[in-house]
Amino acid sequence: MSVRTLSERELNRATLDRQLLLRRSDMDAAQAVEHLVGLQTQIPPNHYVGLWSRLTDFDAQDFSQRFEDREFVRISLQRSTIHTVTARDCLPLRHLLQPVQDRSLKGAFGKRLQGIDLAELSQRARKFVEQEPRTFNDLGTLLAESYPGHDVQALGVAARNNLALVQVTPRGLWQQGGLAKHTTAEHWLGNAKAVPAMQAEDMVLRYLTAFGPASVMDAQSWSGLTGLREVFEKLRANLVVFRSESGTELFDLPDAPRPGEDVPAPARFLPDYDNVFIGHKDRARINDPRVPKERVFSGNTPISTFTMDGWIRGVWKLETDKKRTKGTMNLTPLVPATKAQRADLESEGARLLEFLAPGADHDVRWHEDENG
Repeated sequence: MSVRTLSERELNRATLDRQLLLRRSDMDAAQAVEHLVGLQTQIPPNHYVGLWSRLTDFDAQDFSQRFEDREFVRISLQRSTIHTVTARDCLPLRHLLQPVQDRSLKGAFGKRLQGIDLAELSQRARKFVEQEPRTFNDLGTLLAESYPGHDVQALGVAARNNLALVQVTPRGLWQQGGLAKHTTAEHWLGNAKAVPAMQAEDMVLRYLTAFGPASVMDAQSWSGLTGLREVFEKLRANLVVFRSESGTELFDLPDAPRPGEDVPAPARFLPDYDNVFIGHKDRARINDPRVPKERVFSGNTPISTFTMDGWIRGVWKLETDKKRTKGTMNLTPLVPATKAQRADLESEGARLLEFLAPGADHDVRWHEDENG
């Protein structure tokens, strides 16, 4: 049988649909977070913008309260980066992704941890963080008493990578902040029973639900896991197969939505490192080829982006005064925008400004791309 080739525009529309960005969804916040297999939230408030752009009438205060009530947590998961997930998904995902944590630790701190029994270190660290939530520096300092001469940072990160540590509130709450303090997910969630790992097959199916059609390498890049080819082959009989324009084999669920390439895509505002941008190895389906990678993904420098016609084609930045009585939404297109696209972006930007700075005096300003 011949395999149909999907155009980049078809992949774009399918991805936007799965990511709840083609039209806002009526899903509950928990349903959405689980549908997306978590939201990357290296920057604590990112889940608010990410969900606001995806859900109808998203209520930040309600989500914040539910986050404080421990229905959601922030924990290191895919690619050893911080994600917001539901309490239900937290430990099953973390156990499946433990090899990612192990590889990350070995690559970054392996030499500084030579001679240390990591299982013993984890037992010591668990006692410290379950006594009270601690920063990595405080935890590393306490551990250094048992491992003199070892790097404090390395000790703290070793605990984070070997234990399922969550960042506790108030960090992550709506318009609040706090130090990044940690305790174990088991302690925070009151879960004393052993929780089995999510099956790799289940993770792949959920990934395709939220990110498909996608390749094996896409799934590996998103999760940080290796060796997923075997998992895809086990599932092949239950999946449909396509090709990208470059010839890459793409897998998908048979009944998943794949809108036509002519379906309109409204402007959307994305937080730094949003799922839609970081969910594939091949990002041509979302990143306009005219936009240099460093303009929208610059190491550890947060860059918030917006889409035009479904592709990332500009950056935005919110500025407020200290009392949050004035708010300015700054828009910088990185490719030419039509009059209609500018009007769409201004309207969506004004709504986001009201969401992020309610009651303030608002202004939307356009800026020329100084590097363009």
